[in-house]
Amino acid sequence: MMKKKSIPASKPFLILFLCQIISALDVPLDSKLLEELSQPPTITHQSPKDYIVDPRENIVIQCEAKGKPPPSFSWTRNGTHFDIDKDAQVTMKPNSGTLVINIMNGGKAEAYEGVYQCTARNERGAAISNNIVIRPSRSPLWTKEKLEPHQVREGDSLVLHCRPPVGLPPPIIFWMDNAFQRLPQSERVSQGLNGDLYFSNVQPEDTREDYICYARFNHTQTIQQKQPISVKVFSMDSLNDTIAANLSDTDIYGAKPVTERQPVLLTPTGSTSTKVELRGNVLLLECIAAGLPTPVIRWIKEGGELPANRTFFENFKKTLKIIDVSEADSGNYKCIARNTMGSVHHVISVTVKAAPYWITAPRNLVLSPGEDGTLICRANGNPKPSISWLANGVPIAIAPEDPSRKVDGDTIIFSHVQERSSAVYQCNASNEYGYLLANAFVNVLAEPPRILTPANKLYQVIADSPALLDCAYFGSPKPEIEWFKGVKGSILRGNEYVFHDNGTLEIPVAQKDSTGTYTCVARNELGKIQNEVHLEIKDPTMIIKQPEYKVVQRYGQVSFECIIKHDSTLLPTVIWLKDNDELPDDERFLVGKDNLTIMNVTDKDDGTYTCIVNTTLDSVSASAVLTVVAAPPTPAIIYARPNPPFDLELTGQLERTIDLSWIPGDENNSPITHFVIEYEDGLHEPGVWHYQTEVPGTQTTVQLKLSPYVNYSFRVVAVNKIGRSQPSEPSEQYLTKSASPDENPANVQGIGSEPDNLVITWESLKGFQSNGPGLQYKVSWRQKDVDDEWTSVIVANVSKYIVSGTPTFVPYEIKVQALNDLGYAPEPSEVIGHSGEDLPMVAPGNVQVHVINSTLAKVHWDPVPLKTVRGHLQGYKVYYWKVQSLSRRSRRHVEKKILTFRGNKTFGMLPGLEPYSSYKLNVRVVNGKGEGPASPDKVFKTPEGVPSSPSYLKITNPTLDSLTLEWGSPTHPNGVLTSYILKFQPINNTHELGPLVEIRIPANESSLILKNLNYSTRYKFYFNAQTSVGSGSQITEEAVTIMDEAGILHPAVGAGKVQPLYPRIRNVTTAAAETYANISWEYEGPDHANFYVEYGVAGSKEDWKKEIVNGSRSFFVLKGLTPGTAYKVRVGAEGLSGFRSSEDVFETGPAMASRQVDIATQGWFIGLMCAVALLILILLIVCFIRRNKGGKYPVKEKEDAHADPEIQPMKEDDGTFGEYSDAEDHKPLKKGSRTPSDRTVKKEDSDDSLVDYGEGVNGQFNEDGSFIGQYSGKKEKEPAEGNESSEAPSPVNAMNSFV
Repeated sequence: MMKKKSIPASKPFLILFLCQIISALDVPLDSKLLEELSQPPTITHQSPKDYIVDPRENIVIQCEAKGKPPPSFSWTRNGTHFDIDKDAQVTMKPNSGTLVINIMNGGKAEAYEGVYQCTARNERGAAISNNIVIRPSRSPLWTKEKLEPHQVREGDSLVLHCRPPVGLPPPIIFWMDNAFQRLPQSERVSQGLNGDLYFSNVQPEDTREDYICYARFNHTQTIQQKQPISVKVFSMDSLNDTIAANLSDTDIYGAKPVTERQPVLLTPTGSTSTKVELRGNVLLLECIAAGLPTPVIRWIKEGGELPANRTFFENFKKTLKIIDVSEADSGNYKCIARNTMGSVHHVISVTVKAAPYWITAPRNLVLSPGEDGTLICRANGNPKPSISWLANGVPIAIAPEDPSRKVDGDTIIFSHVQERSSAVYQCNASNEYGYLLANAFVNVLAEPPRILTPANKLYQVIADSPALLDCAYFGSPKPEIEWFKGVKGSILRGNEYVFHDNGTLEIPVAQKDSTGTYTCVARNELGKIQNEVHLEIKDPTMIIKQPEYKVVQRYGQVSFECIIKHDSTLLPTVIWLKDNDELPDDERFLVGKDNLTIMNVTDKDDGTYTCIVNTTLDSVSASAVLTVVAAPPTPAIIYARPNPPFDLELTGQLERTIDLSWIPGDENNSPITHFVIEYEDGLHEPGVWHYQTEVPGTQTTVQLKLSPYVNYSFRVVAVNKIGRSQPSEPSEQYLTKSASPDENPANVQGIGSEPDNLVITWESLKGFQSNGPGLQYKVSWRQKDVDDEWTSVIVANVSKYIVSGTPTFVPYEIKVQALNDLGYAPEPSEVIGHSGEDLPMVAPGNVQVHVINSTLAKVHWDPVPLKTVRGHLQGYKVYYWKVQSLSRRSRRHVEKKILTFRGNKTFGMLPGLEPYSSYKLNVRVVNGKGEGPASPDKVFKTPEGVPSSPSYLKITNPTLDSLTLEWGSPTHPNGVLTSYILKFQPINNTHELGPLVEIRIPANESSLILKNLNYSTRYKFYFNAQTSVGSGSQITEEAVTIMDEAGILHPAVGAGKVQPLYPRIRNVTTAAAETYANISWEYEGPDHANFYVEYGVAGSKEDWKKEIVNGSRSFFVLKGLTPGTAYKVRVGAEGLSGFRSSEDVFETGPAMASRQVDIATQGWFIGLMCAVALLILILLIVCFIRRNKGGKYPVKEKEDAHADPEIQPMKEDDGTFGEYSDAEDHKPLKKGSRTPSDRTVKKEDSDDSLVDYGEGVNGQFNEDGSFIGQYSGKKEKEPAEGNESSEAPSPVNAMNSFV
């Protein structure tokens, strides 16, 4: 026997664990044994926790349990005892705890709502069921409401709300029409999870009056219907016809042309939302968007992948469905709606909580008196569930005490149990999302050993195979098992045997000498029992001659052999298979004792044939392949097109018929299906063959219809499945007699080409239609509705005749009759034509314009009298053009636009107008000849709209804490600008956005200096303009403040901290702009280290570039970088054995197309300006020297002469500075005056005024009285209005502004 190992007392936890798996008894599932053993109750079946019942049917609350002795049942309702004997409507099934509440005989389901719990009890304990919540289902009616019709413009979005009544359980929603047909759904139209019907954009076909929402309540099998909803869609094509009749003036103002637009989310709203789902449930996320074209939805999970095999897309990818969700599915899910105009997204933050679920549920314990055991109850959930224990349905804290029991959290430890310790324990794991309840009993039994395997059982095994001898047993305490061979044999031991825990003896390789009787002995402290079994070893079954590979010709015979050897006491069976399947049910297959024969082999018999031999103990098989080859070839049948018919003969000649007969050619093994008869007209179209008729292939004669005045020849073509034969030889010719025409020309028309003519046209008859020689046409016409005679003319074989001298655009009756030398055709029918059109005579009157909004206007006019149209009225043309923008006084090239309105319309819509502009239009009537005179121009103006984005945004002069912004006004103001809105926010290295700051700027400003910014920080700016209507589209830009390299203070090394043992460089950070990056780091080590920065393009194999850092600073600016490029960087210290920091990666900002170089900060420009200022200074010094020497200047002359204010011409050599005069018109200046710095002369200014010079009246004079201010810079004027361009300032002003 196996020796048991002792367990140290220092390991109590291990003892408890081993006690459960070693000492605890497993009760075999033997029905006789189970009937004899005492057992506490076990709940076997119960109703669900949330039990919704049909209020029209009896309520059945199930509770089934087993136990020995059989348990009794009791119920609680809402926490108190439920006495079923006092309620005549409630009964309990016999030998069961199931309750039946009689509702069909007068009871009401609502009266029995509540929480029910079943208890099954016998002398060994009590088991309890879950709390069963009984609720009757409800299917309330729809509340009455007045539904207004929905009138929607084409292209707009629409939501039809269902709002079903609240039922129990919630109803299933679907949309149908009056005919109970489901409404079609697509990417454009779909039903949301809440039952509403969403239209991403409506189309004219969506117009209908029977959008009906239905709610189906499954429990009560009822369907409730909402009142029909009416939707009418107005398309832009039909708006001109319906807007006046169907919309009020207020609605007209909302009309806009159908334009494509970017997506907007209909549900959910906002940019983010949250959702909580329970573990194991189905997660449904929904995004439905409006837009034109219809947006397409895409789903992603931020920072991860959508779970494979559990993710499904429904409702045209608008619904993301993840089944069996777990905590790992928590995260942010982003839906992106996109069309050709743009995209929008929404982030749903999903949190997966969990109702309690089992990790280790408590299991029943069967113990012997004095043994130990444990009940373990471990559950998980989110939040973590709390564990509580009950004993026989009573909280364990107040249950009768048991000295063998100790509760330790989720574990109950049993020590030295006795029979009175038997009980049923309940573990309750609960959190806010639910609970779990498990019953597990502890059954303490004292039973002598029992062997359950039948006595003298015979086991038969094939030699060299394993033999398993059973000894199923039970006893409490657990018996020990021993095996013996023979009546007086010794106990079995050794490696040739395997002893299993369930009592089974295994002989791994049974031999002939293993045959015999084996005895199993089971003993414990209460008794001993034994049982004998018998083992026989049999010879294996073998196939001594296997089937072999065969090749046989088609229609031949083949045979496979399968000869076997087996144990004489076993009865074998032989089965044949073809391709691992049964043999075909065909008498050609003959199965013999040792073979399989196949007669008359066909191609289908090709395959693999297997012989399988089975006995009650073993099975063997062998296979062979059969290949079928073709028999010797036989001559093939040739199929071809038929030979041509021959020997054609004409008989029975009459004026309009003739008989044709022929002899068929050879069919060439394919029957002739039909004959085709063709004819040639040798008189009118020689050499051209025409189809006449066709007859079946069994017919060789036919009667043919003929036309007069045709020289006929016939030929015949035979047709079979292969194709057409060559044509037969032509028959003899037959000329039919002449006759008058049978028909008149077709397609007769009368249309004038000039205002005073009528052009009559027709289709000429074919040659054989003339029926005789001398074909002509009689053309007749007369004015309609006038008592006039027909005018006729006979013309040759042509197809047109022109009638001249007709009134303009009057109707005519026309007819054309064919005739030849033998007479006229039948009387022709009359057609109506019109003489030629002329241009309309008058213009439409009473033209009115109604401006609907800033881009749409409606124009009305009175129709012109039809008599003045002088032709077919085709419609009206509206010419309109923009005169000028009201926000800009400049005029531009006039581009006229034309809209044509077909038919006799009197109004139309003008789309695509520019806001805040002045327009003109006129209306003209149009006929087939052209346009009539234009109506007087009508002027109208469009109201203000929102502006376009500013033309540019430049950010210059970055400093430590400021940036300079410059911008241009919008290209299309669309009104009077009221202000600019600037918003900005910082961006960190991970591209996260900081708080947003908003500034309102006056409309007349074009630049702004932002101060108090953070150094070395990237900012993102959003800039847009506003009118009184609202804000326009915005322009964005990014910029970085610089790092003040000289201004960063560093703490003294070693101040208040311990020096590191080894030097190190850490926390390398970067702040990157477009072409430069600020690199900073932290250094710990010896003083006076010399740093260097190495960098290169990330992912490149090129050598690192090295930059030396001046001094011992811990920052450096890398310049000359490429925009939009990822770089790698590291920092090192020289003289420290090649010590370097770890690598960091950063990316420069993208190149900004709108960014311009600030010329005022360029070195070459500063130098140039300095040179110009120096030259001007030298020039001024020379001027002063000449003046002191007696040179005359305009002011000096004025003082010397005391001249009157008459204008005196200036000479070129009078010593004045001619370079300051107006070089364009060369007009003389007033004596003593100077040309203003803006190079213009204003007539209204005083000749002697000093205001135009320098500081005006505050100017200073030299000692000689000359005015110094004339050389100083003139005060800056207000900028000119309109489109007048301001001139460049004078060099003096330039110099003063510089210095």
